[in-house]
Amino acid sequence: MAKPRSFPLDRIRNIAIIAHIDAGKTTVTERVLYYTGRTYKIGEVHEGTAVMDWMDQERERGITITAAATTCLWNGHRINIIDTPGHVDFTAEVERSLRVLDGGVVVFDGVAGVEAQSEVVWRQADRYHVPRICFINKMDRIGADFRRVLSMIEQRLKANPLVVQLPLGVESSFAGVIDVVENKLWCFDGNPDSEPEEMPVPDSERARCSQFRKDLVEKVAEVDDQVMEAYLDGKEITPDMLRSALRRVTLANRGVPILCGSALRNKGIQLLLDAVADYLPSPLDVPPVRAVGTKKGDEVARPPQDDAPFCALAFKVVTDPFMGRLVYLRVYSGTVKAGVQVFNSARDKKERIGRLVLMHANRREEIEEADTGSIVATLGLKDTFTGDTLCNPSKPILLESIRFPEPVVSVAIEPKNRSDQDRIGEALNKLAEEDPTFKVDHNSETGQTVVSGMGELHLEVIVGRLFSEFKVGAKVGRPWVAYKETITIPAKSEGKFVRQSGGHGQYGHVYLEVEPGERGTGIQFVDQIKSGVIPKQYIPAVEAGVKEAVETGVFAGYPIVDIKITLYDGSYHEVDSSDIAFKMAGSIALKSCVSRAKPVLLEPVMRLEVSTPEEFLGDIIGDVNTRRGHVEVIETNNELSIVRALIPLAEMFGYASALRSLTQGRATHSMRFEHYDRLPAGLAEKVRTAGRE
Repeated sequence: MAKPRSFPLDRIRNIAIIAHIDAGKTTVTERVLYYTGRTYKIGEVHEGTAVMDWMDQERERGITITAAATTCLWNGHRINIIDTPGHVDFTAEVERSLRVLDGGVVVFDGVAGVEAQSEVVWRQADRYHVPRICFINKMDRIGADFRRVLSMIEQRLKANPLVVQLPLGVESSFAGVIDVVENKLWCFDGNPDSEPEEMPVPDSERARCSQFRKDLVEKVAEVDDQVMEAYLDGKEITPDMLRSALRRVTLANRGVPILCGSALRNKGIQLLLDAVADYLPSPLDVPPVRAVGTKKGDEVARPPQDDAPFCALAFKVVTDPFMGRLVYLRVYSGTVKAGVQVFNSARDKKERIGRLVLMHANRREEIEEADTGSIVATLGLKDTFTGDTLCNPSKPILLESIRFPEPVVSVAIEPKNRSDQDRIGEALNKLAEEDPTFKVDHNSETGQTVVSGMGELHLEVIVGRLFSEFKVGAKVGRPWVAYKETITIPAKSEGKFVRQSGGHGQYGHVYLEVEPGERGTGIQFVDQIKSGVIPKQYIPAVEAGVKEAVETGVFAGYPIVDIKITLYDGSYHEVDSSDIAFKMAGSIALKSCVSRAKPVLLEPVMRLEVSTPEEFLGDIIGDVNTRRGHVEVIETNNELSIVRALIPLAEMFGYASALRSLTQGRATHSMRFEHYDRLPAGLAEKVRTAGRE
């Protein structure tokens, strides 16, 4: 007989709280923890007391840097929450959170509405088919506009908003929330310890509420057959019927319930928790996770059941100063106990689970067993990294890993003194284990250690953590752009590596052809050797030589991307040929090919969004133009103008200071990576001659 679960699976909610920076994600999470009894005192971001922003740098800067996990209970449901960062430099934290969670709460600023990073996280959620509900926050702020945010959700996110709550009053008169489904009013007095007061909808709001309910029923009927049938038959759509339909529509990603409130003023959070339980999926509501069986290579499904074979995805690695190396897991099927042996199918290694803990930001609660649907952390895994699959050793499978964007900014870093020399390498490697968008590269030619990340703030935070957590002093150079190289025309070339030094020599001989690929396709290697002119055992060596050569480029020493490489001919020697000879021949041929194929430099282009008072609009557009930028859209909202532009990253270092001086500190901006584009020839030549100094 199966052992009873620690918590019913249909009452578990694994959710992420996602949004643009400063929309109020962490403030919402702090209220959730308070109302669910997880904390006895509300933490505030602006006071540096937020439970979920536990890192020193988060408290100093007032922003979320790392995704923090917690678990709480509400009305018989267990809600596992990950509070994610809103800054674009930490987008990897959102990516990995959405990969393993079942639902999302998207928080919008009631004044700013849909901002640049809101679009990014929305697209990330779309990619993973994550059902969402929206919470329009800060309805008490001057300039808050519920209808405008609704319109932006519809137009900019191409979503189908389903209004289940309306604000009563706006700005300073915001007093409560009208429940459109139940046709009732909930009033809040702002005291965190007061219960919401249920009241009838005021006469002045009845017509508006009635119209919104009619619109809601019609919108749901368009995408739900059961409501459509009842609607056409003229039957009354009861609150229970409408709530069930909203759940079906949300789970199918055909609509997004819209809620509202003010987290800072303690208004609307209990109703948000009810909506999480009502509308977001349990592990039973999402399709069984798909994987590849490593023995046969066939596709297999793992249903969310405790008696199914164990499988989990490692989605985060953290170096805890007190506990050591923590690996966060999402358990998709089966159960796992502390002390048991599991199989890491991504690295073909057996690992032993040490202690199992439920995380509450940086605090932890030890447990003996984790069952299906759990999000837990474990100690004792030495060879497990982000994106690895852990599974039952007798039923090995491989889950799809997590894809992360490539870093776009680099700096040289060196220890301040000899005592830091040994420790800096170990500390950087631990940070790179934690963050897949942070890369460490040691340049053997210059002796420099080069670190790369998603932006200036990302690298600032990393350097800060070196000092505060690892007690390592470091000197940091000026940031530079992570350029790439590619080719513009096809070319062919020969590579020959022959050495004779008495006895066995070395002999490798290949012909390669290179062709430009589509942007974003990376490196494609094609083997077209026929009639055994090169024995099959040497082909992997040629490929290894080619892939090593593309790392250092030909034009200016930057990695080569987006090319197709075809090995089509060559020769070998019965005695002298070897793997190393063919590897060298492949490298020689590739460099020769690329130098003939008119190589060019590619630079990262960023999407910039600036919100500014209208009086500074002309100055900002002029500044964007001088930075080789291209203004795409200018929107006006009340007295604010929003400029959206594409602009090369190389022109954006120090932009925050420049914007402050241009606008007397009254404008704000956000920036995210968009794509790589060709660098003009004159500038490319300057980069080439300047190198990386």
